Amino acid sequence: MAKFGLSQSVRRVEDPRLLLGAGRYTDDIALGGQVHGYVLRSPHAHATILSVDVSAAKAMPGVLAVMTGADLLAMGVGELPCAIPMKNSNGTDRANTLHMPLATDRVRHVGDPVAFIIAETHEQARDAGEAVEVDYDILPSVTDLAVAGEPGQPQIWDAAANNTVFDWEVGDKAKTDALIAGAAHVTRLTVINNRVVASSMEGRACAAQYDAASGHFTLYAGTQGSWLVKNLLASAVLKVSPDLVRVVTPDVGGGFGMKLFLYAEYALCALGARAVGRPVKWASERTEAFLSDTHGRDNITLGELALDTDGKFLALRTRNVANMGAYLSTFAPFIPTGAGTKVLASVYGFQAIHARVLGMATNTVPVDAYRGAGRPESNYLVERLIDQAARDLKLDRIELRRRNMVGQAAMPYVTAMAQRYDSGDFARVMDAALAKIDWSGFPARRAEAAKRGKKRGIGLAYYLEATGGGPTENASVKFAEDGFVDVYVGTQSTGQGHETAYAMLTSHELGIPMEKIRIRQGDSDTLPAGGGTGGARSLYSEGQAILVTAASVIEKGKQAASEMLEAAVVDIEFNPKGANGGQFGVVGTDRGVDILSLAARQRQRVAAGEDTNLLDALETAKIEFHTFPNGCHVAEVEVDPETGMIAIPRYIVVDDVGHALNPLIVRGQVHGGVAQGIGQAFLERTSYDPESGQLLSASFMDYALPRAEDLPDIEVDLIEVVCETNPLGVKGAGEAGAVGSPPAVVNALIDALSDAGVTAIDMPATPEVVWKALHAA
Repeated sequence: MAKFGLSQSVRRVEDPRLLLGAGRYTDDIALGGQVHGYVLRSPHAHATILSVDVSAAKAMPGVLAVMTGADLLAMGVGELPCAIPMKNSNGTDRANTLHMPLATDRVRHVGDPVAFIIAETHEQARDAGEAVEVDYDILPSVTDLAVAGEPGQPQIWDAAANNTVFDWEVGDKAKTDALIAGAAHVTRLTVINNRVVASSMEGRACAAQYDAASGHFTLYAGTQGSWLVKNLLASAVLKVSPDLVRVVTPDVGGGFGMKLFLYAEYALCALGARAVGRPVKWASERTEAFLSDTHGRDNITLGELALDTDGKFLALRTRNVANMGAYLSTFAPFIPTGAGTKVLASVYGFQAIHARVLGMATNTVPVDAYRGAGRPESNYLVERLIDQAARDLKLDRIELRRRNMVGQAAMPYVTAMAQRYDSGDFARVMDAALAKIDWSGFPARRAEAAKRGKKRGIGLAYYLEATGGGPTENASVKFAEDGFVDVYVGTQSTGQGHETAYAMLTSHELGIPMEKIRIRQGDSDTLPAGGGTGGARSLYSEGQAILVTAASVIEKGKQAASEMLEAAVVDIEFNPKGANGGQFGVVGTDRGVDILSLAARQRQRVAAGEDTNLLDALETAKIEFHTFPNGCHVAEVEVDPETGMIAIPRYIVVDDVGHALNPLIVRGQVHGGVAQGIGQAFLERTSYDPESGQLLSASFMDYALPRAEDLPDIEVDLIEVVCETNPLGVKGAGEAGAVGSPPAVVNALIDALSDAGVTAIDMPATPEVVWKALHAA
């Protein structure tokens, strides 16, 4: 193929800039006259605010302003909105959790913002924060999801009886109940999806400025989508026209869902800039991030899998208790409901499914999307259930999956959850993974490990997720005066390699060398709208936007070339692989012009008043469907029974992400996702003190992220079953590793411990948990 053609493993073009320190992150921004903000946070999990005395703080050196919740109410500031309306199963609306940028009457979790101090330096602002006197009446708190809904527990919101913010259901309840009641066998299992902290390499930060003459705000922040933050900040909090707010996102060092949302600090910096007439900057410290960044997961789910006498799946019933934290974050209710339940059928055939989800309030940091966002939780439940059913029925776990997989010949296939799978060859993918790891040869490896005093196990998990996210996406192509081509996109790279992938696609469509293409992102003034990055939607949606925009450029180019070459438009053809790159030419002749030269000519003609049309184009793509990436993860683990320590000597992934535009980037994405999944499964524990509600794991001394030594050599193969619902043939790839890995390694761990009588274990399966399980069996 041609240099930098599609489907080639092209190294990321952004890496030299980022690795050599030339990236520009939010905390690198220094605006003229900039001052600094500090957030004073609640030390209590639940308390009534009796008074806030800021007089001493205001008198401190360098202090320009101190804002409290009462000040925000006096300004008419709005709340941080939850963007997901929801009906309970009885038809009533979900409870609202009034989330002001600063607490007004009550604090509801440790870290809840209480005051915002603005001073000339960060140190002065922090010192002044210590001088703010807050009188609290401490209330009982509840941080444990397992008991939050029990009678007698502290009530966090008056509108949420028994702390139940919503009670939602989907599916055919009557049919599901009937099938379970009449089934030959029902496997029941309760699983815990432990709370995790996103822990991005770059902490959150923001800087805001305000122009008093125009009433215009500019916010610089490390987001996953400038337009979402702009619209929510303008309409809900500042209560101004979105035209008066600009959000600029520079380089972002990791997001994992957590940086999608509107946070209090963004609003406070904007309000502060208006109040003091100077730009205001805030940057999170790491412990502050543990207390203020949204957390992920935190579900307790009961699953019931009904099977007939032949081991065929009949029905699945789930009851999920999902922790929302103290407030409903931007998308929080959607994660365990609309997002998670879509994929409960996974790759298997069911006659009926019913899911009930209870969203619970607790005195903890709000919970929202974390890599996979509901899909890993559902996949974990289903794959754990299948392994348990195989044990119950004394069936081979591979055969049980194979017996119930939807076949390729059934595509397109509509699931019991009304999802239409356009493509997939699940058995082929699973067989490839089994062959790569040499599943049949595992008994010999188990025996060899036993000689060394280790318990070795093997586990498999098949995953499927729904990715995409519409309804539209935008792109703009502009031919710059310096000879480069700027492509403006509505998504936001947080480390995924968008600059490379989009440049590859643009180069392929327009025949422009990759080195002449610049990907521009993150500025809400450059496009009318942008969907941001989340739900593995970027290449699928932005790729389609680039395609339609490139097609528009070509049509404009044909018009301009017809005039230049003195030929009818119908006689002009475009060849993206011409001798000089993208070439417009007259059919049947050697007359032609390359696209960059034609664009420069048009720019000159427009400047001279000889023409009105540039080759530049802005287009919107309709995003109508989900994609359904899927794959098979197989892991082998070894356990030291003396210490409970776990090693992972083998890890295999075979993924179907449709057409892999850049396999190198896809594999990198899978590696990162697997690392996060293993971290959740074996290491990451978010702990609250049940009495005080204090977050006990508020630093990396107490919260264990996976290190290189904890991770295996992850082998990734790709089987490309092209998606039929988009012209690129792609399926989302960004979340895949995090979806399949937790059940794969936990199933492997249970297999390793099975000879000791262990049939279940909860995440995180730390060495202590494993040791206790072995000695309690």
